[in-house]
Amino acid sequence: MSIFEILLILLYLVYFVSLPSIFKRIGLPSWHGFVPVLQWITWLKAIKRPWYWVFVLFIPGVNLLMLGIMNVELGIAFTKESTKDQWYFGALPWAAIPDLAFRMKDVKYVGPRDWSKSKKSMMREWGEAILFAVIAASVIRSFFFEAYTIPTGSMEGSMLVGDYLFVSKMSYGAKVQQTPLSVPFVHNALPGSMTNSYVEWWSLPYFRLPGFGDVDRYDPVVFNFPHGDSVLVHPQLAGHDYYAIIRNRGVQIAGSYEAYDTDPEGYNEQARRSFTQSPRQPIGIKRRPVDKAENYIKRCIGLPGEDLEIRDRVVYINNEAIETPEGVQFNYKVALNNPLEIKRVKDKLELTDLDFGTTEQGLMDESTIALTASEVEKLKAMNVTASIELEDQSTTRGTMTIFPNSQQAPYDSWDVDNFGPLHIPAKGESIDLNLDNLPLYRRAISVYEDNELEVKDGVIYINGELASSYTFQQDYFWMMGDNRHNSADARMWGFVPEDHIVGKAVFTWFSKQNEVQHGESKIRWERMFRTVD
Repeated sequence: MSIFEILLILLYLVYFVSLPSIFKRIGLPSWHGFVPVLQWITWLKAIKRPWYWVFVLFIPGVNLLMLGIMNVELGIAFTKESTKDQWYFGALPWAAIPDLAFRMKDVKYVGPRDWSKSKKSMMREWGEAILFAVIAASVIRSFFFEAYTIPTGSMEGSMLVGDYLFVSKMSYGAKVQQTPLSVPFVHNALPGSMTNSYVEWWSLPYFRLPGFGDVDRYDPVVFNFPHGDSVLVHPQLAGHDYYAIIRNRGVQIAGSYEAYDTDPEGYNEQARRSFTQSPRQPIGIKRRPVDKAENYIKRCIGLPGEDLEIRDRVVYINNEAIETPEGVQFNYKVALNNPLEIKRVKDKLELTDLDFGTTEQGLMDESTIALTASEVEKLKAMNVTASIELEDQSTTRGTMTIFPNSQQAPYDSWDVDNFGPLHIPAKGESIDLNLDNLPLYRRAISVYEDNELEVKDGVIYINGELASSYTFQQDYFWMMGDNRHNSADARMWGFVPEDHIVGKAVFTWFSKQNEVQHGESKIRWERMFRTVD
C-alpha cells in the first residue's frame, strides 16, 4: 500500500470520527457523520453549497480538489478564515478537522463567509479560476470527451501512431468511475512512477449512463484492456499482456509447449516467482481494477450473439463474409528488382518505418511491408517488384499465442488468418458448457463475471454446483486491429466485456510523426481536424 493510499484512508477515518461532533455543534443530525454520502450532503448543507455537488465527489481527481475546498470552507464557517488557517485546513485536514471537532469546542459556527461586501484578492481570484477550470475539465473528461493518443501501429492504415483523438464517452454512455478516489488527469500511475494514482479500498459497482447508441460493427472503440487486470510492476512491461508474458516464461521454463501443457498452473507459478524473486532485479505483480486497466483502441468486428470465423483473412459473421474495412493492412513479402527503388516505393506509397518489418539482404532485397489492398495495386503498377506474396502466418499455430491460448484441438490449429469458428456471448444468453468449449469461455465466466469455476474428474463446477450450461450476465464484443498481422487483439486475448467499453474515437485534432518510429519528424496537417473512420 502506497503512502498516498494510507493518507486517504486516514483522512476518511478522520471524517468518520470528527464530523458527527461538528454537525452536532452546527445543529445538524450528528449521526449523518457516520453515513457515507449522507455525510457529504450534510457537510455541503453546513457550508451552504448545493447538495448536488455530491455527484462531483464521485469524479476521480475532482473529488480530491472538492474535499480540499470543503475542508477550507468548513474552517471558514467556524471563523477560521485567515490565510494561515485556510492553508491549515486545506493542506493538513488530518490535524485540522479533529482539531476543530475536539479542541476548538468554544469556536462558534457562523456560516460561510459572505463575499458580497468585500473584494477578493488577485491570488484568490486566480486560484478559484484555476480550480473551476480543473473541475470543469475533469467533468468533461469523465462524462463527455477524453483525449487519447494512438501509441502503437495496430490500427495503422486508418489510425496512425501519433494521431491525437477525442473519444466520445456519450456515444455508448459514460461509465461512472468504479475507483472514484484518484489524482486528476492521471489514468493509473503517478507520472514517472508505478505508484497507483488511485485507491481501491472504496469502489463503486459498474454503472453506465444512457448513451446515444450501442457499439456497432466497424466502430473504432476505446476500451480497458481485458488482460490488464494484472500487471508486472515495470514501466516497459505494465502496458502489455501480463498473462502472455507469464505463459511465455512458463513455456521457457518447461522447455516445450507440450511439457508446459502438462501442468500450466505449476509452470505459471514458477514464471511468476522468476519475476518476483529475481536476484538481479525483482519485479512485483499488482492487480488493477477494470477502469484503471490500460486503454486500448481497436475496431469492433463481432457483436454479442454472433458466430465469428476467419478464413484466409476474410471475416465471416454467422457464416457470411463481411466487408473488409478499406484501411486494413496485411504483411507482404516484397522483393524489389533493384534495392535502390526502396526510397521511391516509400515516397510513392507514403510509407514510414512502422510499415516495414524485416529485410533480408541477398541478390534482391526482400522486405516485410504492411500494405492495404490499394497500396498493393499501386506497388504492382510501379513495375519495381520481382514478387509480392502474403506473409505466412501459420507459424503461430500450436504456440498458444492465439486465443484461447490452448494446446487443445481444434484451437492448436488456429492462427490470425484462419481462426474459429466461435460464438460471441450475449447478455442473458445460455450456452451448453462442456470441456470442448470451456477454454473459450473460462475467463469470461470466472473473471469477467466473478464466478468460481473448477474442473474435477472431467466435470465442470460453477460456484460449487455441477454446470452443464451457463447464462451470461453481460454482452461481449470482438475487437481487431486494422493492421491485421501486427495487432495484439481479440485473436490473442479474446472477448471484450461490455463493462470494459470506454467510448468511441470520433475526431482527430492533431497528428505528428516522430523520428524514432517513422524515420522523420513532422506534423501531418492533412490528418488534423477530421473525423475518425
